[in-house]
Parts: sequence; structure tokens; C-alpha cells
Amino acid sequence: MASLKEVRGRITSVSSTQQITKAMKMVSAAKLRRAQDNILRMRPYAQRLSGILANLSSQTEGSENNMYSAKREVVNNVLIIAVTSDRGLAGAFNANIVKAVVARIDSKYRSQAAAGHVTVLTIGKKGLDAFKKRGVPVIEDYSNVFATISFDNVRPAAERAMAGFVAREYDQVDLVYNEFKNVATQIVRQEQFLPIEEKPVEVTDKAALLVDYTFEPSKEQIIEELIPKSLKIQVYKAVLESNAAEHGARMTAMDKATENAGELLKQLKLTYNRTRQAAITKEILEIVGGAEALAAK
Repeated sequence: MASLKEVRGRITSVSSTQQITKAMKMVSAAKLRRAQDNILRMRPYAQRLSGILANLSSQTEGSENNMYSAKREVVNNVLIIAVTSDRGLAGAFNANIVKAVVARIDSKYRSQAAAGHVTVLTIGKKGLDAFKKRGVPVIEDYSNVFATISFDNVRPAAERAMAGFVAREYDQVDLVYNEFKNVATQIVRQEQFLPIEEKPVEVTDKAALLVDYTFEPSKEQIIEELIPKSLKIQVYKAVLESNAAEHGARMTAMDKATENAGELLKQLKLTYNRTRQAAITKEILEIVGGAEALAAK
């Protein structure tokens, strides 16, 4: 049985840990509110822009200027944008992204990976560390994005992927991130970033087939300005989703850790009381035994 001093030390240690996890939960709750407001404001804009992007891409099919919709006959080189976080203590938040990327490589890009033609662009320090340990090639590190999340800070990551696709350095670019659903639930999303996927348009009115689309100011200018901006917004939305999901995951993990610390404290205090009672009983028995020995003399 552990000594009273050891049990007291463990009680003090667990109490300090419980205070830390409780404080981290409160901090994550405050940050989650702001992150949730940001993503809820961004979602309608990003979804509408994504729809416009898909329709515009189908309307400009075959255009030489529409570089981001060009499908390669053979996919040899692949880039995967993996959005994780800079900090841990968020449960399986980062591990789920790493597992999803590895599973995607094994199932979809096994031959390319065997030839060393699968590369990862990491947004978040935890992803960078994990993929380096696994020996997965990483081209860029954008760990500083989460220090101050803004469109200008996220844009270089999107531009790097877009430039690589246009230069035929990569034949396909995928995006993997955690989508925020609620505090306790994060959904791992895997999307094709480039080339732009064309969404089928359902036509219910035959007259709609005869619509003559007018591009204002011009088709070329729209392609040059709107499509790149839409792609950058798509990456920015993924980062905002991941940021909100991270705080939700950390809040849940710290709440569970606080509860576990409370249960452990109960057990330790019970052990402490039992140990203390045993020590007192032992001392009483020794005193009684000594008194009887003196009386016998």
C-alpha cells in the first residue's frame, strides 16, 4: 500500500491537472463561439460561390483560359492539402486527418505513392510532424496560419497548390479537413480541389435549354478573376471549419479529462483515508501492546 505522503502527492498533482483542464475547457469554449460565428457567416457565401464556380466551369468548358478545370488523362502526380492544428490536446482531431490522408493514399493513389509522386501540403504543425514521422513527402509548411486566421494568411497555401496544378507539377489536388458539425462531432471531409469538378445541372424546364448566357464583363475576365478567388475561398473555408472543429474537439476532450480527474480524485481520497485509518489503527495497537507489556512487568 502506498504511503500517506505518496497519496497526498498524487492528490495534489491530479488537482492541479484538473484545474488546468478546466481552464483549457473554458478558453476553448470562448474561442469556439467566435470560430463558430465565423464559419456560420462564411458557409452561405462559400457554398453559393462554389455553385457559381461549378456552373461557370461547365459553361467555359474547352476554354484555354480555364486552366483549373483541365482534367489530365493520366494522374501521375498528386498533391493533398491536409488541414490539422498547431496544438494538441484535442482528442483524435489531428489523428483522424492523418489517418484519412494515409487511407486515401493507400486506396486511391497506391501506384503514385510507390513511385514517390504523392506529396502533402500541410496547414498546421501537428500534420507536418505526423507526416514527417511517416516518411510522407511534405512540400510546404503553413503552421503560422492559425496564429491569426485571415484570408490573406491562408491565400499563399491555396496559391501554391493552384500554381503547381497550372504548371503541371500536379495532375490532381485534394483537400482533407475536419468539418465542424457541433461541439462533440467533427466530420472528416475529403474533396477534390483541382481540377474543378463539374456538377450536373438538372433541367426541369425545356425552355431553359435555350437560354443564351451573357457574360459580363467578359468570359475571359470572369475566368481570370472569379475562379481563382473561388478556389482560395474554398481553402479559407476549410481552415475556418477546421478551426471551429478544433476548439470543439478540445473543449470536449478537456471536459472529459476534467471528469476523469474528478473520479480519480475520489478514488485517491478514499485510498488516502483508508491508508490514514490503517496507520492510526496500527499506532493504537502498538500503544495498547506497549501498555500491556508494561503492566505485565
